[in-house]
Amino acid sequence: MVQYNFKKITVVPNGKDFIDIILSRTQRQTPTVVHKGYAITRLRQFYMRKVKYTQQNFHEKLSTIIDEFPRLGDIHPFYGDLLHVLYNKDHYKLALGQINTARNLIGKIAKDYVKLLKYGDSLYRCKCLKVAALGRMCTVLKRIGPSLAYLEQVRQHMARLPSIDPNTRTILICGYPNVGKSSFINKITRADVDVQPYAFTTKSLFVGHTDYKYLRYQVIDTPGILDRPFEDRNIIEMCSITALAHLRAAILFFLDISGSCGYTIAQQAALFQSIKSLFLNKPLIVVCNKTDLQPLDGLSEEDLKLVNEMKAEALKTAIGQGGEGTEADVLLTMSALTEEGVIAVKNAACERLLNQRVEIKMKSKKINDCLNRFHVAVPKPRDQKERPTCIPPAVLEAKAKQVASEEKRKTEKDLEEENGGAGVYSMNLRKQYILADDDWKEDNLPEILDGHNVYDFIDPDILHRVEELEREEGLRQAEAEDDDFEYDGTELTPEQQEALTEIRRKKNLLIQQHRIKKSTAESRPIVARKFDKDNQFTMERMGRQLSSLGLDPSLAVNRMRSRSVSRKGRKRERSSDGRSDEMDIDGVTPSKKQRLSRSRSRSRPVSRPPHEVVPGEGLRDSAQKIKAIKIARKSVKTRNKNAKRGEADRVIPTLKPKHLYSGKSSNGTRHSR
Repeated sequence: MVQYNFKKITVVPNGKDFIDIILSRTQRQTPTVVHKGYAITRLRQFYMRKVKYTQQNFHEKLSTIIDEFPRLGDIHPFYGDLLHVLYNKDHYKLALGQINTARNLIGKIAKDYVKLLKYGDSLYRCKCLKVAALGRMCTVLKRIGPSLAYLEQVRQHMARLPSIDPNTRTILICGYPNVGKSSFINKITRADVDVQPYAFTTKSLFVGHTDYKYLRYQVIDTPGILDRPFEDRNIIEMCSITALAHLRAAILFFLDISGSCGYTIAQQAALFQSIKSLFLNKPLIVVCNKTDLQPLDGLSEEDLKLVNEMKAEALKTAIGQGGEGTEADVLLTMSALTEEGVIAVKNAACERLLNQRVEIKMKSKKINDCLNRFHVAVPKPRDQKERPTCIPPAVLEAKAKQVASEEKRKTEKDLEEENGGAGVYSMNLRKQYILADDDWKEDNLPEILDGHNVYDFIDPDILHRVEELEREEGLRQAEAEDDDFEYDGTELTPEQQEALTEIRRKKNLLIQQHRIKKSTAESRPIVARKFDKDNQFTMERMGRQLSSLGLDPSLAVNRMRSRSVSRKGRKRERSSDGRSDEMDIDGVTPSKKQRLSRSRSRSRPVSRPPHEVVPGEGLRDSAQKIKAIKIARKSVKTRNKNAKRGEADRVIPTLKPKHLYSGKSSNGTRHSR
């Protein structure tokens, strides 16, 4: 039995990627270094090898594409017609033909240029011939770029086709759109076909599998078919026609007798008559669906007459196959919503198909070769005495008890449906507790915290005490509101009153200035203090403000001057205790450079020596600290010598190690990459 697996077809690259793959492989797998001093035969062999290797790679890739895509003449007619419906076999064959032509052209180009390279007389001439050969090969491949893109789209679509075995036991469902075909296949198989209340929800073939009498059956759901000429049918409908024409299967023609699908019974009967030629030599069953909306007995006389005509045609098909068809076998009713009659339809279709396959095998020539191997033993009765089946009474009683217990017991699912369904019913987990007394199951469980029962610490009068506390708090808040008063400053002296007025005025002024700055913050530039025109941040102004407050500004002014950067116009002052520097002992006046460097060094902080002990380091004295520093330096010396990373170093991994990505690889060494 032939299995078609279109998912294993290799990806078809586009023209640009195809060229990059081949040329990069040629560059990696062939030598790249050549010198002018080599013998001419060595130069010719160098470039001939590149041309031949490139041609071999092109030939292998293109041959893989041609061989893996199925040939329409070699596969089953069902798949051949299905591919023709989906992709147009003319375009498909043309694309594969262009690939084959390109493969032959590339081989011819390589053969011609290898001949020319045999007579190359210099390194430059050989290199030009190699470049021309590879360029012509790439040009040929660029011309078939659209064919490669088309084949890649075909490959992607073929990979999504369902895996249908044309030779196995198959049940085929057909009919008008929205008559319940997908609902039926969802009921009898594990397929998950989308079901919607509008036409043409199913746009392609869907496959499910079901079992009957220990045999696996393939169930195919086809898109809906409309009653119109063959030429006007679209690709979706032609998929169904192709399956009906080529698959040897049991046909279930679904009929919506309620009319909710949007098509009358007369229209559905016309479709049946137009495609009945596809039902020849196949088991046919007419299925009247949606009987929950409209029973078969409630149809009008005209509709009932049309249904009987379809039943008669199905009966003729059954009799023509050599079987004994009955009316009950060819016309069945069901409802996919209530699942009434669904299993009966499945069993009838499987039984009819199984009988037909057995009859075909019995009529074949192979059965004569097998009959001599079989012997059917039929026992003969030894007397006229009847010996019925004997079942012990204990077994019968046990079975009766089991049936009674199964009928009485209610599951949680039953209780859920009785009490409002999911989201409303909450399952009682306590009823399964195994306790000494069943009355304890509904008792409230104590809450334990830190080994104590929380209920033991609950005050029964807590609500009454809370009310008393709230009442007392209300009284205290009322007393506090009575004691509040607004400070108006009537008890202050005239001097304090003036100071308070000045403070309030200053406060309002600062608030206004802050608001102005805040409103113009985005557009106001940042100005250095030396360009301050308003003189708001000067040393004289600071001295005046401190003097007005009754403070001595001399210390603050001297401190600001000592911190200023510019010291050109200021002379060094002597210390107040009468001591002088070394330069003043002999009456030698220090130079300007010495004074400047000494004044700058005065403001620089003195650095602490490394062996000085800082409080909090945990070291006893300087000797112990020096010893600790030496041990630390010694511990990192080996690691620094080996240039290894430490625990706190920022690790930047080597993404492309040089030993794997540099140099040329010889044959058989690509496993390390």
